[in-house]
Amino acid sequence: MRHLNRIALAAVLVSFASPLAAPRAIADSPAPPIPETQATVKPIGFGISRITLLPKAAIRLDIQTGMISEESSGRKVAPFSSIIYDLDGDAWVYTVTAPLTYVREPVVVEQVMQNYAYLKEGPPSGTQVVTVGVPELYGTEVGVNGE
Repeated sequence: MRHLNRIALAAVLVSFASPLAAPRAIADSPAPPIPETQATVKPIGFGISRITLLPKAAIRLDIQTGMISEESSGRKVAPFSSIIYDLDGDAWVYTVTAPLTYVREPVVVEQVMQNYAYLKEGPPSGTQVVTVGVPELYGTEVGVNGE
């Protein structure tokens, strides 16, 4: 019984002493924190923004690109991985407008075959589009969970 009393007493002492023994650690720095901004998002109109990434962000997101091409029949073809659909079901691609700079452009997908999307409407043949990192760019542009 004395053994149980000692354990109970020790538990009470630990619970009261722990706030005193370990004060909360607070960083004390003379410099204000520098926010990590990996992307600049600049609205350019009609709910569309221009996204410019820092080189490290593009590497971290593994941004890769492909090209919109044109068949001999005149149909435009985009890599299917470049297509993203918004909540309204509209299809988009992110075009490369400058190094590390991307703008979302609407497309109308006529047909999907294997890894290709045949476009009724969209950017001209020869336009470079993002094929890897598309959802991350979309989240950067429009926010995540309403942010």
